[in-house]
This record gives sequence, structure tokens and C-alpha cells, in this order.
Amino acid sequence: MKETVIAIHQPNYIPWLGYFYKIYQSDIFVFLDDVQFSNEGMQNYHYIKTPQGSFRLKIPVESKFGNTVNEIRTKDELNWKKKHLRTIEMNYKKAPFFEEIYTDYSNLLENSYSNLAVLDSNIIIFWCKKLGIERQFINSSQLGISTNREEKVLDICSVLKGDIYYSGTGAKAYQIPENFENRGIELRYSIFKPFEYPQLWGDFQSNVTIIDYLMNCGYDWNRVLLNQ
Repeated sequence: MKETVIAIHQPNYIPWLGYFYKIYQSDIFVFLDDVQFSNEGMQNYHYIKTPQGSFRLKIPVESKFGNTVNEIRTKDELNWKKKHLRTIEMNYKKAPFFEEIYTDYSNLLENSYSNLAVLDSNIIIFWCKKLGIERQFINSSQLGISTNREEKVLDICSVLKGDIYYSGTGAKAYQIPENFENRGIELRYSIFKPFEYPQLWGDFQSNVTIIDYLMNCGYDWNRVLLNQ
């Protein structure tokens, strides 16, 4: 019988390639949308590459202390969508796949979203489909789990009958392998190896949004897999 692989991550705004590789490694990907929003997290920003280096695209949001990601409202009245599109156009209009990717991204932003988590996850799911990554997506808020941190991860895996949990390496600081073993869950770490691909504007940068890869390489997931 095939083992069920679970991966979990907060919904991030236009995340980097490694985020999508983590989804690729899973059978079920859980958007952790009912945890506290953090200004230090990347739920509402990411970086693009420009001739002057990295530039942060940030969504203005309305938040109160303690709000979860799915309680955060994006301040669309500030016209941030037009600003992001204009910034991307200025810096990527010479990229080989600009027209296709810009059109898709523009169409995604034209929609109205009830909260930040929905916006982020809709963009991610759309790009997964275009890349050929067909997975089951679930929001943690659908599962009725009230625990926190490692216990929450364990409970999510148990509810979804997961055999293997693919974690980000950052969680090594607080995760205890024995706790997973006691639940009958194998703990693995998702390791993505950044690789060079054609980019505009000088030396290669890996810590940028997937938009950079898509603009330069199109919806070519095989190139990613060949470099892992």
C-alpha cells in the first residue's frame, strides 16, 4: 500500500521555487492558515530581481495582534495590485515568457479574495496546476485542530492519516523525532537545492519569488527536477 506523504506550510505570497518543490514531494499539502499572522513571515511579501538588486513586493494589510492568516484583510483600496503588476512589468518585460506569465498573474490579481490566506493559496494552486503538480490541497482551518506548533503538525498528520511528514529544515530547532515515531509518522526534511537558471540583471540570485523563474523559464518543472 502506498504511503501518504503530508507537507504543511503557511500560505505565502508568490513564494520561491523551494516552496513548490515541497508541495511536489507531498500527496497532501496543508495550508497552515489558522496560525497567527506575523510581520516577519512572508505571507504578504516576497522579492523580485531588478537591475538594482532585490526589491520587495509587499501587500498592505489590515491586522490586529493575534489575528490568524485567514483573518487578515488586504488593503485593496490602496491599489497595491496595480503597483505590483507595474513593478513586475518594468523589471521583466524583456524576459522570454513575460507575456504568458504576466497575463496569468494579472488575471489572478483581478479576482477578489476574502482574506490574505485565500489570495496566497489560490495563486499557489494555480501555478502548481500550470507546472503539472497535481496534489490534494487542504486548509488547516478545515480540520478543527486547536493545538500549536509541533503538536499541531502531529495532529494534522494523524487526522489526514499521514505516514510521512515532509518538514522544512527550519523546524529542526523545535521538532522532536521521537514524537513523530510515537505517532507512527516518519519525519523527513525537504531539502531544495537552489540552482542557476537564466536570469535578467547580472549575477544569479536564488532567494526570489517563483515569478522570476517562470518569467525566464516558463512553466518548465522538469528543469527544476533535473537540478535536484
